[in-house]
Amino acid sequence: MSTLSYTPLFLSLKVAAISTSIVFLAGVLFAYLLARRNFFGKSFVESLFLLPLVLPPTVVGFGLLVLFGKNGPIGSWLLSWFDVQVVFSWIGAVIASVVVSFPLMYQSAAASFESLDPRLENAARTMGASEWKVFWTVSFPLAWPGLLAGLVLSFARGLGEFGATLMLAGYIPGKTDTIPMAIYFAVEAGHMEKATFWVIIIVALGFSTIMWLNWWTKRNVRRFAKET
Repeated sequence: MSTLSYTPLFLSLKVAAISTSIVFLAGVLFAYLLARRNFFGKSFVESLFLLPLVLPPTVVGFGLLVLFGKNGPIGSWLLSWFDVQVVFSWIGAVIASVVVSFPLMYQSAAASFESLDPRLENAARTMGASEWKVFWTVSFPLAWPGLLAGLVLSFARGLGEFGATLMLAGYIPGKTDTIPMAIYFAVEAGHMEKATFWVIIIVALGFSTIMWLNWWTKRNVRRFAKET
């Protein structure tokens, strides 16, 4: 494979894309299941989901290192059964990105599903629609704007993840050097021009992502106002 495939830009986009896909599926699933269900311990579960949002990234990374290290409960199992080592690999970067960006997706998805009018879903059920069909034809389309916002923010968060990734994946040029890693270690080595280049790239990516989301949101708000 060519050297280009291992550049920080390619790796960052790869890690962000994979982690965002996982986060989107998991966030939508858990948010939908918990949106209208009240049970003992629900607040504890939701607090656990949102905990990475308030913890320092290094603390999150340390927890992941304990779990996925070669002597950790999950890491030793993966190594013995599948010969997969998470630490010091791009897989570790994906896991770190999933954990730190999941709260953003879950929060957006939960708010979207909780704001839906349950009468619309009940109307579909009375017409014989299964729960799966209710989700895909009523709940998901109505919640889509909020889900998209969570998706975009999760991608941007995954793209810029540094602390937890450094703890779990480390810095291996050509293997785990995402853009934030490349910036940090370029500065450490005194390569300011290289660091500046990657700073410009990641700022441009983050800014364009957020700007697109704002544009899309405003466009749909105006269209909704015209229709009503």
